[in-house]
Amino acid sequence: MAKPKKTASPAEKSLLPDYIQTLSTIKAEIQQAQIKAILSANKELIKLYWHIGKIIAEKQKASGWGSNTIEALAQDLQEAFPGLEGFSRRNVFRMRAFYLAYEKVPQAVAQIEILPIFNIPWGHNAVLLEQVKDHDQRLWYAQRAIENGWSRSMLETWIKSDLYNREGKAVTNFKHTLPAPHSDMAQQGLKDPYIFDFLTLKEQHLEHELEQGLMDNVQKLLLELGKGFALVGRQFNLQVSNKDYYVDLLFYHYKLRCFVAVELKAREFEPRDAGQINFYLSAIDDLLRSNNDGPTIGLLLCKTKDNFTAEYALRSINKPIGVAEYETEIMSKLPKELKSSLPTIEELEAELEKKESFETD
Repeated sequence: MAKPKKTASPAEKSLLPDYIQTLSTIKAEIQQAQIKAILSANKELIKLYWHIGKIIAEKQKASGWGSNTIEALAQDLQEAFPGLEGFSRRNVFRMRAFYLAYEKVPQAVAQIEILPIFNIPWGHNAVLLEQVKDHDQRLWYAQRAIENGWSRSMLETWIKSDLYNREGKAVTNFKHTLPAPHSDMAQQGLKDPYIFDFLTLKEQHLEHELEQGLMDNVQKLLLELGKGFALVGRQFNLQVSNKDYYVDLLFYHYKLRCFVAVELKAREFEPRDAGQINFYLSAIDDLLRSNNDGPTIGLLLCKTKDNFTAEYALRSINKPIGVAEYETEIMSKLPKELKSSLPTIEELEAELEKKESFETD
């Protein structure tokens, strides 16, 4: 009788030549194959939905299919494929809408696989169909979702904040202060306006209130700033000629490989603001920047700005600076604790009556 084969113990495995490295390599290969399989299956599913939508749309046009016929089709598909999800009435109508939304996109006619919509989950496509009307914007959001790995809820968040019309819209001087393509990357890295809807401030708030609110919600701040920002410090000290200067917020952008200095202005942009941040950028370049870092970028976040004024202010400055507005939730009601401490109308009237009675006596 043959003896059973002995399985190597974990301790023995660790002594085998290159065992750990080989195991890691094989695991990585398996994980990559799994990811490719998932992506491939997703693309095939989206293509299937596209073709079903095309068939339905063409039958409607050629044979006059109505809603009742499409509903019957959905029901029959569910009965024919009981183990498959995705053939509900709503989803089948959505397939038709999916096809019609992109049928006239040039790439779709030539080679549909190159469109980003075929590389995101069906749930993401459903969000784009229901929440974005323009197909160019849909394709833009789909591409950003792929590049940044957005979940469906994150995609909805960016659509709600109108990222399409904000990204790359800050007034900057990057074209003549940064080399291409670095200048384009930096431009796309800034928005206008920045939406800090996680903050609730008074209409006439102070800069330190804005700064404190941002630091209290630093994760949400980094999310709004965009991918690549890492916080270095708040009120970051710069010592120049034995004098102390403080940058409101200092970040390092690991994709652009440079420092980003942010100054907060709870008022309208003024030309002198450009001079102030230009000074900070010079100091940071001398004191902090390494040989591997790109030029430090400045960002002035202002309550409001006039674009022409900002463009003139930046025109002759040789440091890369951007100017953008920010928006917060405005406090429309008094806080409860403050409200409760104020006298009511009845209390004021009673007090006045007491005073009048006293004066009459």
